[in-house]
Amino acid sequence: MRTIKLILAYDGTAYAGFQRQPNGITIQQRLEEALRAVTGEPDLRIGAAAGRTDAGVHARGQVVHLRTYATIPIDRWPAALNGHLPDDIAVIGAEEAPPDFHARYWAREKRYRYTFCLSPYRLPMARLYSYHWHRPVDVDAMRRAAALLVGRHDFAAFRATGGSARTTVRTITRLTLTEEPPFLHLDVTADGFLYNMVRIIAGTLLEVGAGRRSLDRVAQALRHGRREDAGRTLPPHGLCLEEVVYGDGPSIPPWAAEAAPDADLEP
Repeated sequence: MRTIKLILAYDGTAYAGFQRQPNGITIQQRLEEALRAVTGEPDLRIGAAAGRTDAGVHARGQVVHLRTYATIPIDRWPAALNGHLPDDIAVIGAEEAPPDFHARYWAREKRYRYTFCLSPYRLPMARLYSYHWHRPVDVDAMRRAAALLVGRHDFAAFRATGGSARTTVRTITRLTLTEEPPFLHLDVTADGFLYNMVRIIAGTLLEVGAGRRSLDRVAQALRHGRREDAGRTLPPHGLCLEEVVYGDGPSIPPWAAEAAPDADLEP
């Protein structure tokens, strides 16, 4: 039996998230339908995904793994699967992986990007991939607030209800804001994320930039873990899973040893 690692890109607009659900079409469902058609294995399912993105969230570097008896050459997997996938989902890479490879538990870090569209008027072509904000923002103030969040912290205030994580401690290794007018890109790299964590960070920093939340309030959110000290959860369409970084073997971060198996949900 082979272990295959696939890299996916998708537009999440039309889907009820990545993970298969009983009452909505998902990325996983469409991918598994394609996999069964290509391999001829009627019960084939993916083993895991690096991140279970929520409804409306996009990806440029989602990673999944599967175990299969199919003998398809590894370089043929993307083309074979893409012939059975809709236009808004694509396999952009495939690799032979070690037998015990796990898309989630072997991940060292993940990088998400949240994109703001800072424009006095709506830009229709950007509406599905960025959050429109028509008022002025102080990007330098946002950067100062972002610096407070870098490092190992308890991010309890930056978690939405509904997650199953047993510990709220995570390590953000990089958090940057890049201006590409009219867009502002927020990139967050961490060893793991809590439910809606990136969307809450994005909302918090935007409120700081708009003068609606102080740096002291952000620091209080880290100290006290109160949800009301952090900003609102921004909509999902501005969020994209950009990259998953792997090492040569399992590298479970400290929080994972205390977490439930399904604790690391879409941020």
